[in-house]
Amino acid sequence: MQPTDFVQGLLKYIQNSPTPFHAVKNSEEILSLNGFQRLDETASWQGLQPGAYYVTRNRSSLIAFNLTHSPHPNQTLRMAGAHTDSPCLKVKPQPLISSQSCIQIGVEVYGGALLNPWFDRDLSLAGRLTWKPQLGPMQSGLIDFKRPVALIPSLAIHLDREANNKRSINKQNDIIPLALLAHNDIKPDFHALLKEQLDIECPANQATSILDFDLFFYDAQPPAQVGFNKEFLTGARFDNLLSCYALIEAATRPAALQDFMIVLNDNEETGSVSTTGAQGSFLQSVLERIYPDPSYRSRVTSRSLFISVDNAHAVHPNFPTQHEGNHLPKLNRGPILKKNANQRYASNSVTSGLFKLICDKAEVPVQEFVMRNDMACGSTIGPLTAAAIGVPTVDIGVPSLAMHSIRETVGNLDGWYLFEALSCFFQEELEQLRCQDI
Repeated sequence: MQPTDFVQGLLKYIQNSPTPFHAVKNSEEILSLNGFQRLDETASWQGLQPGAYYVTRNRSSLIAFNLTHSPHPNQTLRMAGAHTDSPCLKVKPQPLISSQSCIQIGVEVYGGALLNPWFDRDLSLAGRLTWKPQLGPMQSGLIDFKRPVALIPSLAIHLDREANNKRSINKQNDIIPLALLAHNDIKPDFHALLKEQLDIECPANQATSILDFDLFFYDAQPPAQVGFNKEFLTGARFDNLLSCYALIEAATRPAALQDFMIVLNDNEETGSVSTTGAQGSFLQSVLERIYPDPSYRSRVTSRSLFISVDNAHAVHPNFPTQHEGNHLPKLNRGPILKKNANQRYASNSVTSGLFKLICDKAEVPVQEFVMRNDMACGSTIGPLTAAAIGVPTVDIGVPSLAMHSIRETVGNLDGWYLFEALSCFFQEELEQLRCQDI
């Protein structure tokens, strides 16, 4: 694979993954095409043989792993994780609002979204439906309108002369997508609209009624390469689908793979407290089923390394003073080591040193980042995973601009650098993973 091939694959993956459900579905397809066998949480895994496997939970989180030998306590498990969710607008259960002969769709703000860029964008709708069929048990499936179905119009400057100076956004009143014009002030049947889309995407569904949904608005404009030299990639959900894609591609790269595991968690943007989040039981449960003996499991995790992969802040050319002066990560200069004295990131000198050695072996540049002391620091799945299973952990990520905006920006080479580093991590004999104290 060449860098240009990686970029095209990444843009396609992001465009086809408007929700965590779609991201997991697309990841499953890549894994299956490369020989990974699907496991079911409800089935027995007894007698697991060497091979490549994956399992999902809620169809929004995924764990994949490769075992070169039957599970044993002396394994070094190369582990890496990212998250499938991104800040966005989630549709409320009873969403339709009639106002001034307009039909709007009520939403909740999911995660720490940067809200200003959501105005005046072409918005589409995607997610999961649950329905009652004519016969048999309840069913669920995915839909994606793939076309603009709504927008959030700005208030004209003539009606708010201070908009460029003092504009604030009320999450309850100001961020309500406009979807239809009302005829005779009659609200349409929202479930009927969803049923029409379900019939298009899944003609054999036989749904008699829509029971419930998890639906999210997203930017209908595809991701793109931007700049005179096409050095920038812009689009939605680079945080953190870029990391997910790099992990999936590295895990399926044709090579002699070592024992490894990748974890794609949902709900990171809302604190990770869920069945599918990093504070849930998913990873612990999978490890317990692979290594039933607690002593074996503890020995494996203590000798392993977990790389938490989540986008980081590149220095913004208009706002360089928002960064710590000696740590100014730049686009297309390689992945960033993320550090924090208060353990908002899990990196330490040993795990950071290991990642630097991996990048050196992969011939990939590496940068470092710390937040200013007078600014709050975000967090990742890294510290949560490290605390839950006791695995040495390092936090890294691709430098990006406009994180949590409806359109984010990354360099066209940094995803490739990340992919190369992760490929090296999964493939090479890295004796340095076992650091020797002297």
